[in-house]
Amino acid sequence: MNTTSISRLSEYFQIAVGVILASIGLKAYLLPNGFLDGGVTGIAILINSTLHLNISLVLVVLSIPFLILAYFYISKAMVFKSILAILGLAASIHLETFDTVTNDKLLTSIFGGLFLGLGIGITIKNGAVLDGSEILGIYINNTFGISIGKVILLFNFVLFSITAIIVSKETAMYSILTFLITAKVTDLIIEGFEDFIGIMIVSKKYEAIKKAITEQLGAGMTVFKGVNGYGKNGMTKDFEVIHTVINRFEITKINRIIDAIDPDAFIMEYDVNRIKGGILRRYLNPKKK
Repeated sequence: MNTTSISRLSEYFQIAVGVILASIGLKAYLLPNGFLDGGVTGIAILINSTLHLNISLVLVVLSIPFLILAYFYISKAMVFKSILAILGLAASIHLETFDTVTNDKLLTSIFGGLFLGLGIGITIKNGAVLDGSEILGIYINNTFGISIGKVILLFNFVLFSITAIIVSKETAMYSILTFLITAKVTDLIIEGFEDFIGIMIVSKKYEAIKKAITEQLGAGMTVFKGVNGYGKNGMTKDFEVIHTVINRFEITKINRIIDAIDPDAFIMEYDVNRIKGGILRRYLNPKKK
C-alpha cells in the first residue's frame, strides 16, 4: 500500500472518529435536553421538536442543496467526503443510543458543545463538513470575500431568533452558549496546530543559520540585505537579515539551532495572524481538489 492510499485511509478514519464524537454530543447531551446546535443540524433539531419528523432524514434532505452548491462551486472531493460524513452522522443519530449523561443545562451546553466541536473540527481538518452552513460560508467567502465566521454567525442568529419565538428564550440562550463553545473548539482543532510565528534573525553567521534552518526544519525564508546595523558591538555593515515563518511548536527547535551556531544572534518573534501562499496548509481550497 503506497503513501497516498495510507493517507486517504487515515483521513476517512479520522472523519469517522469526528462523526462519532459529534453524534455523542448530540445524542448524549443536546437532543435529550432539547438543545439546538447551529446550522443545518440545528434546523433539523428544531423541525424535529416542532413537527416531530425524523431528525436523521431531515438532516440529509436539508444538506442536499448545500452539497450541490459545493459540487459546482467549491470542491468535488470535499462533496464526496461530506456526503459520507453527513450520512454517517444521520445513521449514527438514528441507530446509536447513548445514555443521557446529565440533565444539568449548563453542563449540557458545555460538554455537548465540546464533543460537537471536536467532531466538526476533526471532520473539517480532513476535508469534509458535517453541516451545510459551513459550505455556505466557504462559498460566500470565496465569492464575496465575507468571512466564513460572519456568514455562519448570521445564519445562526436567524435560527436562534426563531428558536426563541417558537420554543423558548431559555432554550435559545443555552443553544447560543452551545454554539459558541462548539465554534471555539472547532477553531482550536483546525488552527491549534497551525499557529504560526514569524522569526527575524540578525547574526554575523547568517550563512550557517540559513543552511541549518533549511536542512533541519525544512522551512522557507526570505533574506533581506542589511546596510547598516547598530548594537552592543557597534556598527555592522553589509549583513543579511533572515526572515522565516514556522509553526509555534517549532520555536524551541529553531532557538536551539540558532544558539548552537551563534548564541549572540538577535532574534525577534511575533505572532502571524494570516498567511496566504508560500506555506502548505490544509485548507478547503477550490483550486486544490
